[in-house]
Amino acid sequence: MKRLWVWLVVTAAVGLVLVALLLPRQRPQEHSLSDFSAALQRQQVQSVWITPQNGVSIVQYELKGQPGTRLQTRTLPHDPAIEYTALQARGVDVTYPPASRLNVLSLISGLLTLALLGVLVTLLLRRNNAGGTDAASTFGKSKAAVISEGQIKLTFADVAGCDEAKQDLQEVVDFLRQPEKYHLLGARIPHGVLLVGPPGSGKTLLAKAVAGEAKVPYFSISGSDFVEMFVGVGAARVRDLFEQARKSAPCIVFIDEIDAVGRKRGMNLQGGNDEREQTLNQLLVEMDGFSSGQEVIILAATNRPDVLDAALLRPGRFDRQVVVDAPDVRGREQILRIHARKKPLDVSVNLETVARRTAGMVGADLENLLNEAALLAAREGRNRITGRDVDEARDRVLMGPERRSLVVKEADRKVTAYHEVGHALVAQLLPGADKAHKLTIVPRGRSLGSALYTPEDRLHHTRTALLDRICVALGGHAAEQVATGQVTTGAANDFQQATNIARRMITEWGMSGVGQLALAQDSGSYLGFGPQPTPYSDHTAEQIDLELGRLLNTQYERALKLLTEHAHILHRLTDELIARESLTGDDVVTVLAGGVLTELPGPGTSAEPITPSQADLKPGPA
Repeated sequence: MKRLWVWLVVTAAVGLVLVALLLPRQRPQEHSLSDFSAALQRQQVQSVWITPQNGVSIVQYELKGQPGTRLQTRTLPHDPAIEYTALQARGVDVTYPPASRLNVLSLISGLLTLALLGVLVTLLLRRNNAGGTDAASTFGKSKAAVISEGQIKLTFADVAGCDEAKQDLQEVVDFLRQPEKYHLLGARIPHGVLLVGPPGSGKTLLAKAVAGEAKVPYFSISGSDFVEMFVGVGAARVRDLFEQARKSAPCIVFIDEIDAVGRKRGMNLQGGNDEREQTLNQLLVEMDGFSSGQEVIILAATNRPDVLDAALLRPGRFDRQVVVDAPDVRGREQILRIHARKKPLDVSVNLETVARRTAGMVGADLENLLNEAALLAAREGRNRITGRDVDEARDRVLMGPERRSLVVKEADRKVTAYHEVGHALVAQLLPGADKAHKLTIVPRGRSLGSALYTPEDRLHHTRTALLDRICVALGGHAAEQVATGQVTTGAANDFQQATNIARRMITEWGMSGVGQLALAQDSGSYLGFGPQPTPYSDHTAEQIDLELGRLLNTQYERALKLLTEHAHILHRLTDELIARESLTGDDVVTVLAGGVLTELPGPGTSAEPITPSQADLKPGPA
C-alpha cells in the first residue's frame, strides 16, 4: 500500500512539471479582426505569429511599445490582409511557428495516462496475489485457518459432559501419535469422523481438543467458506485445502457446519450443475484420494446429519459418527466446574444443585449462565458470585431483565398470580409431572409472571407423564376459571405447548385411539411446488382432529377438577404469591401440607432457587 502511494505521488509530480514547462506562461488576449486591421492601418503592430489550426488562421501579434504582451485574433486562411508581403510592406516581423506543438502535448499527456494506469494495475495485482500469480487464482485458495503444531493448549481435560465421545476420539489421537503401530497390523484408521449434536454441545471444542492432545497442525474451515457464486471456485478451494493438508501430515482438518456444502444431491430443482454440488463432488474425490499411509484425519461437525448426502457417509469417507449430545446431570456439573475455574464463587453457590436444575442445557448455555452471573456481581460491586447472582442470571437469560417500572394493575397481578399458582399446584398434585421450584409475578420480558420447574433427565416419556404435562400446561387457564369465573388471553403459549405434545402423541408416538401409525409429515424429501400434501387421507385427518380435541378437553377437565377440590390451597398460595412476589417449590409443599410460611423477607433479600432451562419455561399471562 505504501508503494502504491509513492508511485501516485511521483507520477503526479512529473505530470505537473511537464504541464508547467509545456503550456504557455501567459494566455494571449482575444481581440476582434477589426482591431487588428485598425492597428495595421496605424502601423502600430510590431510582430505577428500566424498558425493554421482547424481551417482558420490564429494570428498573435504584439504592439509597438508593449513588448511581451500578445494579442490574438482569428481570420480565414489566405486573407490578403495577413499575407507575408503585405505585412512586410508595413514593417511587421512575421513568424510562422510549427503547428505540431499541441500534438506533442497531447502525445505526452496520453503517454502519462497510460503509464499511470499500468502502474496502478501492476501494484494492485501484486498486492492481491502476494505471490506473483494471476488474480483469478486467488479465488481458489483455501480460507482455512491454520494453527501450527503445539499452539493449541486445549486438551480432553478441558472438555466435560461427553465421556463417550472423548473415548471414541482417543483412538484418533493415538493414531496421530503412533501411526506405525496401526500400519504394522494393516489397520486403517477412519478417514473422516463426523461429530453430531445440538448447537452449543461442544463439537468444535472437541475437535480442538483432539488437535491439542495429538499435538499436530490443525486446519479449521466452515462449510460455507467453500461456496461461492462462481461455479468451480469451491472445488478449487477443496483441492487447495487437501493439498496443504497432505504437505502438513500428520494433521487434522476440521470442517464446521459441513451440511452447508454436504447436502443431498438432486435436491436442486434447477439442475445438478450448481456450485454446491460441484464442491461436494470434489470433496468426495479428495477423501477417496487418501491412502492408508497418509495421516490426515477429517473431522466435521453438524447438527443435521439427516440432510447429508449418502455418499459422504459411506465407509471410506465419513465412516464414523460420534454423538455429542446434551450432557446429563453429572456432565452438567463437570462443565460448570470447568467454567467456574477462574470465577470466584461464594459458598452459597451449589454447582450440584445448579446442574440438577438445568436439564436440557448444553455447554454453551452453562457457560453463558456463569458469565451473566459474573457480570451481575461486578455490576453490584461484589468480588464473589453468589447464589442470588446465579438465580438472577438464569431469569435474565430465559425471560429477560426485570421490568419493575411496568405499571401493572392490581386486578392483573391477581389474575397472573392465580395463573402461575394453578400451574404449580397441578404439577404438585400429579405424580408424573415435573415439580415447580419457583413462582414469580415479577414482569420479565413479555411475561407478567412465570412458573419454573425442575425437570428430570428422562430417556423415555410414558403416556401418563405426557398427559400430566398437558394437564399442567392447562392448569393456569383452569385456575383462572375456578378463581374468577372467567378466563383471559394469558394462556396462548400454554395452549401451544399442550397442543404440540398432544399432536405428537397422536401422529408420532402412537399414544391415542387413532392407532399405532406414523402420521407425521417428512418435509425433507418433498421436491414439489406449493403446499406439501399430507401422507394420509381426509378421513384420517378428521380422526386426528377429533382425538386432539378429546385429549386436550379431557386434561382440561382434569385440571379443573383438581383445582376445584383444592380451591382453598389455590386461594392461599395466590395470596402468599401476591404478598411476596415470588415463592419457592418448598413454599408450595408447605402450604399444601397445611403448614405456615415464614415471615415476609425484608428489603434486599430474595429466595435462592435456581431456574431451569428454556425448554421448561411456562410463561404466564402476557
